[in-house]
Formats: sequence, C-alpha cells, structure tokens
Amino acid sequence: MGYRVAVVGATGAVGREMLKTLAERDFPVDEVIALASGRSTGQEVSFGEKKVLKVQNLEKFDFTGTDIGLFSPGASVSAVHAPRAASQGCVVIDNTSQFRMEPDVPLVVPEVNPQAIRNFRKRGIIANPNCSTIQMVVALKPLHDIAKVKRVVVSTYQSVSGAGKEAMDELFNQTRAIYVNDPVKPEQFTKPIAFNCIPHIDKFMDDGFTKEEWKMAVETRKILDPDIQLIATTVRVPVFIGHGEAVHVEFERPITEAQAWEALREAPGITVLDQREDGGYATQVDIAGEDPVFVSRLRRDPTVPNGLAFWCVADNLRKGAALNAVQIAEELVAQNLLRQG
Repeated sequence: MGYRVAVVGATGAVGREMLKTLAERDFPVDEVIALASGRSTGQEVSFGEKKVLKVQNLEKFDFTGTDIGLFSPGASVSAVHAPRAASQGCVVIDNTSQFRMEPDVPLVVPEVNPQAIRNFRKRGIIANPNCSTIQMVVALKPLHDIAKVKRVVVSTYQSVSGAGKEAMDELFNQTRAIYVNDPVKPEQFTKPIAFNCIPHIDKFMDDGFTKEEWKMAVETRKILDPDIQLIATTVRVPVFIGHGEAVHVEFERPITEAQAWEALREAPGITVLDQREDGGYATQVDIAGEDPVFVSRLRRDPTVPNGLAFWCVADNLRKGAALNAVQIAEELVAQNLLRQG
C-alpha cells in the first residue's frame, strides 16, 4: 500500500520538478493529485514517463484522505491553503517562505536535522528552507560536527530559475535581444539580467540587507546551530539553473584541509570535485539536473583563526526545492510518522 500525495503549484517549475522527483525516486504512492489555481485547472502535467495528470482547482479541493501535500504555490497561497490542508489531516511540506521561521514549524534538511521532522504534529506543517540555505548547510554540517562553525561569510551566485519561469524567459529574451541589437527592458528584475549580475534578491530591509540575505542567516541558525554568526551577499547571475556559493567559514576549533575533505566525502548528499587544476571544479552548468551538493576549491583561509573557504553548487530546483521536499516525505515514511493509505 502507498500514500495519497497532492502536489500544489503543479504547473510551476518547482511543482513539475516535484512530480518528476516523486516518480524518479519511486516514492510509494497510490495516487498523485496535481493542484494549482483556477486558471490552470484542466491543464496537463507529467508524472513519470507515461502518466499524465489533469490539474485540479486548489481552491475547491478537499484534502481529507490525502497523506502528504507538497506545496510550492507562492507564500500568500500557502498561507491560506496549507493550514486548511493540515486541518483536514494532510501533512504539509511547504516550499515557500511562509512558515519557515515560525517556532512551532520544523525547518528541515534531511541530511542535517532529520530529527526535527517529529515536531510537525502541532501545526501539521514542515517547512522547506530557502534554496541557497539548503545547499550551504548540507556542506557545513559535516564540518560543524568536527570543529563547530563560529562565523560564515557567504556570497551567492543564484540562477534566474529561483525567480520562476518568467525570470528564465526574461534572461532568454534579453540575451536574444542584445545579439540582434533590440532594446532590453527589465520586467522581472530591477536591472537587465543578460550579461549582468544583480546584487539584489528579494526586498530590501531597513538595515540595508535584502530578505534573501536575512533568510540565509536566520534559517542557518534554526537548522544547524543558533550560535552561528552569518553574513550573506546574494547575487542574481545570468545562469538558467543552479546556484553557486563562495563560503568562508571560521571554526571554534582547529580543522585541517585533510579532515574537511574526508568529512565531506563521507557525508550524505555531497559530491567532492576538487582537483586543483583547470576545470577541476564544479560549475552550475555541470550540475543542472543532479541531486547532490557539489563542493570544490576547499582551502585554508589564513585571514582568520581556524578558517576554511570553499565553493559549492547545487541545482536549486532539485536539492534547493523539489528533492529536499520529497526527501522530507521519505523521512516521514522512514520514521513511521504517516498513516498508511
């Protein structure tokens, strides 16, 4: 017997990736329901290689009898429908920012804090962290276990797919326009994204940081360790899929490069590609469609005591969103926290 799973936001980039990931990982389902807004009702989406699902109207859907809801419809939609689904007995795994920092909602990366999943029962909701946070804490966890992370300075190089399909279209259209000498008009971003980098993701806050930068700090402390100090600069780059991060870490105790390499190679969800030669590192183009977090260019940081620096990249639609959500669902099954359908 399997489970009844609803994918909310099924017509979006992450929703489609959730359906694909459920099928690829052979998640035990009896039924998969594709849900989206009323304007998408009746559209068709793929589940696996052969099955096609007709999209149903989220507003009219009754979640009674649904075991898991994988949500990625936007924060304002989740705010309304995730609690409704949870009240009807569905365990919600929400990919939006709506519930992440609420104290009674666990924020989970299965390779890092799977034990936190058990705390979902009060609200019936588990939050998926921000994409940029996920890949970083996966890489930090095995190092934190050895030497305890004290402070992190991170700069991100985030692909346009993190802003949705319209943002990907804008990069494509602007690139084509530049080549044929047509005018370029930003719509999804504050400045042209083609052949450019924009140090601005999400809204500006009163202290000068953006909300994306704030998310990385507060989410890391909630997931990994409340004592970690973190400062981020998040940048949108003209890449379709995959986020890169330059991470500088100061530890409380000494840690050698050899210790770090060994810990990273043995850790779940990580692939080390670090050959210290031309091309001996992972880039966004290399890892699109892949599941692991790739770590490269690990080296000592001589500017601080007990310092290391590294580069990491991951597919933000997979490990940064859909895969992490499905892995949480797998943990619910493995920890016997779901009713059997």
